[in-house]
Amino acid sequence: MNKESENRLKHFAALKSKYQASNYQDSSPSSLLYLILRKVDLGIQLSDLEFNWLGETKLEDTLKAIKQEQQHKVQEFGNLEFEFSKLKSKYKATNYNVSWESSHLYFILLKLESGNLLSDSEIKWLRANNLYETNKIAQEIKLFTQLKLKYKATQYQDSYPDNKLFKILKKLESTERLNDSEYNWLIDNKLLEVAEIFKQQESVKEAHFFNLKDKYQANQHSDLSLSSPLYSILQKIDAGLDLIQSQIHWLEQQGLNQTITIARELQQKREFAALKVKYKATDYQDSSPKSHLYKILKKIELSNQLDEQDINFLQKRKLNVIIEIVNEKYASTLKYKVDLGEVLNESEIQWLKKNKREDIIIFAQQKHFVILKKKYGLIDPALKIEPFYTIMVKLEKQERLDPILVAQLIDENLLSRDGKIAIGHYKLEAEFYEQEIQRTGNKWHIPTASSYWRKANEPEQALKITNLDLGKIKESNLKSAILVTRGAAFRDMDNLADAENCAIKAMKYQSNSYQPYTLMGAICYDRGNYVKGDYWFEQAIQRGAKTEDIDDELKRVFRSTKNENKRHEAAEYLLKKDSKRYSWAKSYLKKPLENHK
Repeated sequence: MNKESENRLKHFAALKSKYQASNYQDSSPSSLLYLILRKVDLGIQLSDLEFNWLGETKLEDTLKAIKQEQQHKVQEFGNLEFEFSKLKSKYKATNYNVSWESSHLYFILLKLESGNLLSDSEIKWLRANNLYETNKIAQEIKLFTQLKLKYKATQYQDSYPDNKLFKILKKLESTERLNDSEYNWLIDNKLLEVAEIFKQQESVKEAHFFNLKDKYQANQHSDLSLSSPLYSILQKIDAGLDLIQSQIHWLEQQGLNQTITIARELQQKREFAALKVKYKATDYQDSSPKSHLYKILKKIELSNQLDEQDINFLQKRKLNVIIEIVNEKYASTLKYKVDLGEVLNESEIQWLKKNKREDIIIFAQQKHFVILKKKYGLIDPALKIEPFYTIMVKLEKQERLDPILVAQLIDENLLSRDGKIAIGHYKLEAEFYEQEIQRTGNKWHIPTASSYWRKANEPEQALKITNLDLGKIKESNLKSAILVTRGAAFRDMDNLADAENCAIKAMKYQSNSYQPYTLMGAICYDRGNYVKGDYWFEQAIQRGAKTEDIDDELKRVFRSTKNENKRHEAAEYLLKKDSKRYSWAKSYLKKPLENHK
């Protein structure tokens, strides 16, 4: 008999004994019973035929033993499944749905449960299967195990991270104080060596607290308890950290002013050191907060500017790089200000000129020019910056303009007579002459101011300044001039009756002046009485008015007339009268007539 046959016989005999079939006579390994018992031992379910054969062979005890074995295996299988489910819940792996039979997870969780550390390959497996929470717990278990070894607590079996001992050991590791309940828990659980380590830590801290009090002149504070706010404050100072206001207030309440002074000096030293690095002045030896350089650097942080005294100080000490940095910072600040649409003031412009930053000045002017063009209604994108920018800046500053320049720009059609720049100029001139009247008492400024108010499209102001008692004025020619400009203001407001009264009175005061007659001619044209208007214009020419002046007045009549029909009618009249002289009137014929209702 060979070795294999011998082993089969022994195995069959052992199975017959296990399953109470020793009285079965056939011991051949080819026996049907051997096949059945092998299947049962492997946990393979028997078929009905196999159960029937056992019954027919009268192996009732064997049949009973087999059923008990299979029932036990089913129960054990369920136990393993339940245990796996509990472990998955405990170690946060419930999202992993593979059966315990075909997964590495069951073994890994059992390993963690028994307090064993995972291998690198097992940790990689957890990560690869997105079991990050499980891996986190595994890392905490590893840390817990290391801390138990370090603080002589290995006799404590539980290694799950939610354990109270783990929290205590982490506190000891960070040298954080334990509270009374945590210390008593160590004693109750006979972790005396851990408690002793805590006591040693406390002794070291107490000695450290004592030294800090001496170092930062806080010995007058009698409290030596490690829970005292003073200990945490002194630790913060010693660590080079700034105190918050509540901590400074607490020190003040305790009368620890010397401690506050030391803390502030150390803070200033740190700030000074940081500023020297920032402004490339690390070669400067003096580190005292009392240094003038510290004051300069602090000032720079607030304003980005240096005064002459500061510049001289830096130049004498060859700290020119600070000047360069500050100047560049300030120039950038001004450029940013311009980018935001703000206008530079005069001192800022002077600084830029002094430091040869014409590029920013030009940039600021261009930005400002765009803003002013929009404000004053200059829509031409190709318009050159000068002289318009200078003019508009002056208007913004309420400074008078050169009347000749403004007149030239209007004549060249570069400014509209009714445009915002011209109106702004006229208004400034009107205000100037009103001030001159107050300053000098010269009443000849009255018609001048009134004329400018009219040009500024504010006839109400012209009426206001000319509303005075003419009986107090001696000069007839001045009375006439005031009445002419007052009448023109009434005409601007379409009050032709009062305008005519002013013209007639003006003629009486100065019959040889052409201006009242020109006014009367314009009034007649406003009323559509062109023949009578020509009569008054002719009277004006006889008294010295130029033909061009009359034509200019007629053009003003056309511009001020809002009724399109009237303009059309007046244009036809003038062209019929003299088509060459009044050729400009043709443009008013091109516009359609309003429908009469």
